[in-house]
Amino acid sequence: MRYNKKYNKGFKKNKKKKFEDPPGIAVNVYNNNVEGALKILKKKVKESNLFLDLKKKAYYEKPSRIRRQKKNLAKLRNKYKNIKEKKNY
Repeated sequence: MRYNKKYNKGFKKNKKKKFEDPPGIAVNVYNNNVEGALKILKKKVKESNLFLDLKKKAYYEKPSRIRRQKKNLAKLRNKYKNIKEKKNY
């Protein structure tokens, strides 16, 4: 069945990506555009939180200290949530 462009203006075909992304955190360089590839790589690394994980795993941290930090962060979140609710009233 053919689709008439006149009647199906909102109809879109599934477009394939021009280039396939390599697996993991890797970037292909096209037309010797290293600066563009670096920009994409930095964005991917930032979105994956790779450096945050590496910082956390740089040294051993006791499980009790990790639990204490999580508990303190939860207290802070709750505190600011309560302040925000009071402003709304």
